[in-house]
Amino acid sequence: MPKHLPPLLALRAFEAVARHLSFIKAAHELCVSQSAVSHQVHKLEDYLGQSLFVRRTRAIDLTAVGAAYYQQIRPALEQIALATQELLAPSTRQVLRVGLLASFATLWLAPRLTDFSRRHPEIQLELQPAIELANVAGAEVDLAIRYGKGPWPKVHATRFLAEQLSPVCSPELKATTLAQAPLLMSRSHQPFEWDDWSARYGVNLAPHPQVMLHDYNIVVEAAVAGQGIAMGRRQLIQRHLAQGSLVDAFDLPALESQIGYWLVSAEDRLNPAAQCFAQWLSGQAPMRNIDTSD
Repeated sequence: MPKHLPPLLALRAFEAVARHLSFIKAAHELCVSQSAVSHQVHKLEDYLGQSLFVRRTRAIDLTAVGAAYYQQIRPALEQIALATQELLAPSTRQVLRVGLLASFATLWLAPRLTDFSRRHPEIQLELQPAIELANVAGAEVDLAIRYGKGPWPKVHATRFLAEQLSPVCSPELKATTLAQAPLLMSRSHQPFEWDDWSARYGVNLAPHPQVMLHDYNIVVEAAVAGQGIAMGRRQLIQRHLAQGSLVDAFDLPALESQIGYWLVSAEDRLNPAAQCFAQWLSGQAPMRNIDTSD
């Protein structure tokens, strides 16, 4: 056992009294006598060498030490209760496997997942990040989120989020050595970003060497560190743009096209869990969707 773990029965009694600010209500909740609760609280105070409550004739209150201790231990006790509840309860949660790029999972989806879990506690979402395209047709995953222009063969795809592209770099790099700065690229089965952008604006990229990095998360971090110019996927780098750690490298309008993020399934009809996720995802990025199917 951990060296400083206090008596657990005493800790439980303290939490109940602190929450109710009443020995009587705590005793009723714990199904023991008031004197038993008082004894456990005194036991904890003796262990800690601190008074946790101010005891008055008709009321009690937490001391400053007791209030601080209560705020620290309550989340841990709630987590223990939740873990136990999940273990004892029959498994009724639906598992939904979603394949996607790690960069999209990290930079866009992860900050929003608390809302999905709150709305759909019955669905256990399993994200499977990978550089390779997840095989929805072969049932490797239930859904996939793909980045590109679409369409893809043998799947049904709906674009739920449009992307805008513009080269970005650190402010320091733009002010000094931009002319010969390397282009930071992430591996892709269908590279198109730099080709499409340079063709649209007639920018000669020949003077810029290319640096191939593993995925887009690394590209972004390298650009923030001043290591080169990244193709900015503006949906994913909004935080860096707002903070000023990344700026537009060439002061040209962002490129808009059919590029975006697509929800991909094996067929038009989705299982209930996949339908819930698709509807939630659409609500996170409301816009005119583009549907394609083989």
